[in-house]
Amino acid sequence: MTQDVEMADQALPSKSLSSPDPSVLPHLKEIASLIETGAYAREVRRISRAVRLTMVLRKKLKASSLGAFLNYVLVPGSDVHSRLSSFLPKEDEHDMEVDSAPSGTPAPVKHPLPELEIYCYLLVLIFLIDQKKYDEAKACSSASIARLKTVNRRTVDVLASRLYFYYSLCYELTGDLAEIRGNLLALHRIATLRRDELGQETLLNLLLRNYLHYNLYDQAEKLRSKAPHFEAHSNQQAIFHTIPFCRYLFYLGKIRTIQLEYTDAKESLLQAARKAPQAALGFRVQCNKWAIIVRLLLGEIPERTVFMQKGMEKALRPYFELTNAVRIGDLELFRNVAEKFSSTFGSDRTNNLIVRLRHNVIRTGLRNISISYSRISLTDVAKKLRLDSPNPVADAESIVSKAIRDGAIDATLDHANGWMVSKETGDIYSTNEPQIAFNSRIAFCLNMHNEAVRALRFPPNSHKEKESAEKRRERQQQEQELAQHIAEEDDDDF
Repeated sequence: MTQDVEMADQALPSKSLSSPDPSVLPHLKEIASLIETGAYAREVRRISRAVRLTMVLRKKLKASSLGAFLNYVLVPGSDVHSRLSSFLPKEDEHDMEVDSAPSGTPAPVKHPLPELEIYCYLLVLIFLIDQKKYDEAKACSSASIARLKTVNRRTVDVLASRLYFYYSLCYELTGDLAEIRGNLLALHRIATLRRDELGQETLLNLLLRNYLHYNLYDQAEKLRSKAPHFEAHSNQQAIFHTIPFCRYLFYLGKIRTIQLEYTDAKESLLQAARKAPQAALGFRVQCNKWAIIVRLLLGEIPERTVFMQKGMEKALRPYFELTNAVRIGDLELFRNVAEKFSSTFGSDRTNNLIVRLRHNVIRTGLRNISISYSRISLTDVAKKLRLDSPNPVADAESIVSKAIRDGAIDATLDHANGWMVSKETGDIYSTNEPQIAFNSRIAFCLNMHNEAVRALRFPPNSHKEKESAEKRRERQQQEQELAQHIAEEDDDDF
């Protein structure tokens, strides 16, 4: 009786997996026809749309549907069909053969297109990653990359960029990211020689991510400085280049931060957060975390609205408390926050930056002391700053003297009596500082206006031709598909 129940329980999964999902297979066939049309017409936008439609179906993919689709597109028994079928579960493969045998309809015409072959690699690779079969995914991705090296068609570039991304992701998930660095460099060189712009951008980002994963910031900067730079694209191309450009800005901001170039880092990180689609919540959270740290290192205090963005309140809570400690200038509170959220800062890889913030906390506290007291002893300064060194008075003296030399506070140091004497605050409007501030703001506004004028690009006959309703619907549909595509990628990146 027990054996019968066990056999019945085991028979249920095979029955559910034996037949292809009727809601997925027709969509996959439509995507295949879309890729075929784009390949023959050499229209990259059709293949790009096919990739976005695939990401919508990603969570619905099953082994039975993939096996039926491989039988539909590829020649059964061929090397590609056998290789890809070997990555699917064996029991599903046997069931699919039984289901497809009784059909009396003639076999469909096979399409020997490289685009469809590469697309099959992409489908199987996505399925293996979602099923967390990372060893099989590594083997499948390596086989797909070897096949890509022999194909030089511009209609394959969009599919190749996705394969590059998942190729790196497979090795990152298994902790073997350093193994493929040489292969990524070779692929980037091939993409440059073939003038594959999307492939260059994707591979440059993957190489930067590879270097930053192992804290090789100098090598990352050398590669970034010598690699072809990202360029502006037309509106039709910009949809597919937005994601690589945002990632490039994020990696550039991280490199600039480590190299102490905080102003450039802040600009890159904020620009990446602004340009990222709203659906990419995880990416925008990471950009904001690094931007908050950079602004604190610059001596700025981020506004409260930064921490109250929709969907980011919980993720940015540790950085909100850290900002509060820096704003107050309380060194003990700063240490408590750093210890309390040490695991969060470690996972975000911002521990080294938070160590740098200790000097800013001390300087802020010293500035508050100089404003509150006209004269105060160095012993009281050490107590108020809560210095935990063996000789706090000597440390307070060196800190005060350095702050006076840097112009952080307007005071004098009486070494004989051990006092810090603050100077009286004068009328700032009697100096040239307001004029300098107004001049910098006016220059900023004028530069922004000039850049906006230079960025304007008008297509020919724009005053005669208007966007039709069909084109507008197609453009809106592409934007929605892009947002869904970003949301699907969000979990893979972070």
